[in-house]
Amino acid sequence: MKLDVSRYAFLMFSGFLLTGCGGGGTDDVRQWMETVKKETRINVPKLNEPKAYEAVAYAGKASVDPFNPAKLLLILARIKAESSNGLKPDLERRKEALEFFPIDSLKMVGLIEDKRIRNVLIQVDKTVYQAHVGSYLGQSFGKITKISETEIEINELVQDAAGDWVERKATLELQEGAKK
Repeated sequence: MKLDVSRYAFLMFSGFLLTGCGGGGTDDVRQWMETVKKETRINVPKLNEPKAYEAVAYAGKASVDPFNPAKLLLILARIKAESSNGLKPDLERRKEALEFFPIDSLKMVGLIEDKRIRNVLIQVDKTVYQAHVGSYLGQSFGKITKISETEIEINELVQDAAGDWVERKATLELQEGAKK
């Protein structure tokens, strides 16, 4: 029986606690909300009238599509035609012996002067070649333009990023202690 009395006491105590949470304190909140609703004025600004729709005819239908790859090719061809400087190597010409070697593998090892012409001695590996102004050498269409006692001046033709041929200067200096 003790168990039933304690259970009964617990239920009674819980009931008292729950009645304390009743809606007795919400009347003043409801009254405050009613007064705020009456005093508050809603002010909605008047909207401007929408602009009248004007139809515009599409004029680009006859022009080239900007995403067409052919358009890019046309523009690149026009740019190349405008910027073409007329330089290009003679691919039909028979190559000379020194054109099969990269220019950085060539060494100027001497000079032979005649009354009429000045020849330069160029060594590749263990072979020595003679060349003169106007001779071709190197793999970039290099052409000897000037020979002095200490160096050879060379004009090379190379392609830039756009594919145009441009001239590039290079020199070969005399190798003092070079083996022949």
